[in-house]
Amino acid sequence: MEILQAEFIRGAAAKEHLPASDYPEVAFIGRSNVGKSSLLNSLVRRKQLALVSSTPGKTRQINFFLVNDKWMFVDLPGFGYAQVSREEREVWQKFAESYLFEREQLRLVCQLVDSRHDPSALDLAMMEHLERHSRSFVVIMTKTDKIGPQQVQERKQQIEEVLQYCSFCAEVLPYSSRTNAGRDNLLAIIKKRAST
Repeated sequence: MEILQAEFIRGAAAKEHLPASDYPEVAFIGRSNVGKSSLLNSLVRRKQLALVSSTPGKTRQINFFLVNDKWMFVDLPGFGYAQVSREEREVWQKFAESYLFEREQLRLVCQLVDSRHDPSALDLAMMEHLERHSRSFVVIMTKTDKIGPQQVQERKQQIEEVLQYCSFCAEVLPYSSRTNAGRDNLLAIIKKRAST
């Protein structure tokens, strides 16, 4: 599968701003600075579809991108970034959770974790929430080009062990936005899980 078209549709900062559409949606979530924008740009082969920032937590709305006139890729604000007020963080969290757990069009959640580190408590809590709400999800290990092949395999096994009793996790997938390793596999998962 090749991506021929990708365009920004809308940013939503509140529930009433979410687009009304029938396109199946694929959401991308993860801690701030985990590489969501880089992964989205890698997937669609566009350098600046999603803006990459040196400032973690830059995304402050849910951004919708129409892809191949077939899917909506949805970029959610990074969670866990400390340099915003607690009130603002709570507003983001409630909005993101209402989207993740109530949105009818949502077919697949791609949860990004940094392959260089153990999954954080927030990472693990999100996996638990997705499982409890019966959301189909894939865990994507980002930045695998920054560690060795053996470390990648060990981290993959570690996460698979954590998820061994989960019914809704489709796969644990190593990914590098720099080399595009894992890109074809992720597109295949999206095609399988997010088709209408």
